[in-house]
Order: sequence, then structure tokens, then C-alpha cells
Amino acid sequence: MRFRTFGKFRKFTATLAAVLVAAGLAACSSGPSGGDPMTITYWASNQGPTVQRDKEILTPELEAFTRQTGIKVNLEVIDWQHLLDRITTATTSGDGPDVVNIGNTWSASLQATGAFVDFDDATLAKVGGGDKFLATSMSSTGAAGITPTSVPIYGLSYGLFYNKKAFEAAGITSPPASWSDFLAAAKKLTDPAAGTYGISLAGASYTEGAHFAFILGKQHGGSFFDASGRPTFATPQNVAAIEQYIALLGTEKVAVPSSAEHARTADAVADFTSGKAAMMIAQTNTTAAIAAGGMAEGDYGVAPMPINDPLPAGGERVNSHVAGINIAAFKDKNTDGALKLIEFLTSPAEQVKLNQEFGSLPVTKDAAADPAFQGAKTKIFLEELATTSAPMPMVPNESQFETTVGSAVKEMLAQIAGGKPVTQAEVQAALAGAQQKLGGTG
Repeated sequence: MRFRTFGKFRKFTATLAAVLVAAGLAACSSGPSGGDPMTITYWASNQGPTVQRDKEILTPELEAFTRQTGIKVNLEVIDWQHLLDRITTATTSGDGPDVVNIGNTWSASLQATGAFVDFDDATLAKVGGGDKFLATSMSSTGAAGITPTSVPIYGLSYGLFYNKKAFEAAGITSPPASWSDFLAAAKKLTDPAAGTYGISLAGASYTEGAHFAFILGKQHGGSFFDASGRPTFATPQNVAAIEQYIALLGTEKVAVPSSAEHARTADAVADFTSGKAAMMIAQTNTTAAIAAGGMAEGDYGVAPMPINDPLPAGGERVNSHVAGINIAAFKDKNTDGALKLIEFLTSPAEQVKLNQEFGSLPVTKDAAADPAFQGAKTKIFLEELATTSAPMPMVPNESQFETTVGSAVKEMLAQIAGGKPVTQAEVQAALAGAQQKLGGTG
């Protein structure tokens, strides 16, 4: 998931439990409470370049659903800046839609509210069965051992984008697969006098900082939470992961200097399409932004994000988190209609249509095998999603992990950009401070 904001979950979860008991919202009904059984409301996340474009894409598909089922869908597309706040307000007020898209990293946090329909085996059967989904995408639908309260709808993963002409000019014959080869290539491609650099980062985005801390942490054998869900931020493995990432701007000096000011992936894309940066590590749907920046598809290549080789002790071959969007149904709403819409949107035909339109990846096995997703670039992202991705921590306070750790990474990059190196002790102290904000001992 991308371009999102995060609320505070610890307070509202306890409050919501009391509200649910008092108001009876926890009961799952097979029809709406006093509503029209042939009408449902759908809050969709903004996947395309604009909210209006999403409406243009989704409206004809929802009209087809209405023709098939007779159920009318009232659509509202909500931008990422406001989506989580809207959802959390709905969980406490009970005044929510029938169906809603959620960022998949929110799955466990929203699951803990008790406001959504459980996708047990019987409910999964109503949307085509759990086996139709990619296993990795299903791994980001809630906390382990607890019945999920959402299913996947759109997939994403990280990849390495590289400028073919810049590689050829530097004598680099193939994209780097290991982190050491990646650094060597980035140094060859960096010429500060010419204003060109190996890579550009979205360094002022706390979500990007959290994502890279997690991915590289996995490669180092680290974990940001233990088996009981307690934060374990300030471990040597996690410190090493963040040191590796911030070194791109710091000691290695291969990142565009203004990377620390880039709040959006689009800022890094601008460096890439203008030739200022020869590489960037970004998610699947970045291809649309590259095209909008005027770079032809044949001028750049895509490869898996490089992995540390050899891996440190306990390290995992992970080069992306399981990124993407899930879809859920609020309890005590038109559950029958909601599940029919979820089945429709995750059907093979709709998965092919919608993911092509949005530049995302299908999350069902049948759609993933469709010829539309067998192009060289898309296959790389799909293979990563299916085989070398890991879910972000599926714990109720995952959002606080992203805000605290991601903000710490952002601040360290800003310190480097300001001319002050960041020491290992400072990385450890920053992670200890982030851990304390979640109630850990640091």
C-alpha cells in the first residue's frame, strides 16, 4: 500500500469494544439494518492518477455488476490522505459503507476493532474460496491465527528500475542482483560534477523509510516484533538494515542529494525520468508515473530489488513487502450484497481488467496466469510478490511501527543531508526511542 496516513488505534480499539457491545454492532447480519437489500455503498481507495479517473474506471464495471445481480452500487472513491480516518470513524460510529478498500498493512489494526465481517471458510466460499488468492497476498489479511477480515484485491511489489542508456554508457551489461553489485553500479553511475547519481530516494516519505527498514531488516535476519507482538525495534539486525539504507545518501554518496526532501515517490520518478538518477527502487504501479514523465518503456528496464549476498546469519531472501490493497465488508450491513460485490471484483475477468487499468498486480492465481501479465517487466513484479515478498508485521499497532520507525529514518536522512553523519549509536538510539513510543523498553 502507498500514499496513506495513519491514525491512533490503541485508544479507539478499547472504546469501540464497548460501543459494539452496547449497540450490537458485532453481530454479522445477512442483510442491511433497515436498508435496501438491493443497494450497497462501496468506498474505493484511490488507485489511479486522480479520484475522477478511478470513477471512470470503476463505474462501468459496477454497472456490469448491477446488470448481473440487480444490486445497485453507490461508489465513493476516497484519497489515501483521508481513507483511514474515514474508516476508523466508521468503525466507532457504525455509519460506514457496506464494502471498503483498505491498505493491506492496516489489516491487523482494523481486524482488532471487530467491525468487519470475518472471512471464515464458509464466508470465503461465498467469494470463490481462499485458494483462489495468491498465498502471499492472503498473508496480509490479518494477524496470524485469527480469522481474516479482508481479502486481497490489488497487488504491488518493489522492483529496481534502471535507465538502459545510462547503464550502457557506464559499461554495465546487466542489472545488479546483489547489494554489493548494486552499490558498485551506483558508484559508476554517480558523477556529482555532471549532476547525475546512481539512485534517487523518496527520503522524506516515512512510509518508504518503514518499508525499506522492514525489507532490509528481513535480509539481515531481523524482526520488528516478537511472536507475542511486542516491539523489538532496536536490535543489531534492524540497526544494520537502516545503516545500509541511509548509507546510500551518507557514506556511499550515490543518491541524489535532494532525496532527503522527496516526500513522494513521484519526486524520485522525476529524477529518474530527467536522467538525474539512473536507478530507483519503487513499486509496480510506478510505471504509469514514468510514462507520464515522458520516458519511453523501451528506455528503462526492471529487475528484482537487489538482495544482500551472502545473506547475514538468519537472513531471508526478501526483496519486497507484500504490498497492495484489500477489500472488506462492515458488519451489520448488507452482507449478502457486499460479498457478491467482493466476489465480482476478485473474479478472474475483473482482476485482469482492473489491475491492467491501475497498473497493479492481480491477486488471484487465475488472473496472475493471464497473458496480460506475462510481459517481462510485469512478470518480475509478480514473481517477487509470489515468491520473495514478506507481509509487513500483522500486529494491531503496525501503523505506529510505520510512523515511528519511518519517521526516524526520515529524520536521519535529513540529518545526513544537513551535513552531519549519522553514527551507528544514533541509529540504535533512534530505534530505541521509537520502540518506547509503542510501550517497549528500548
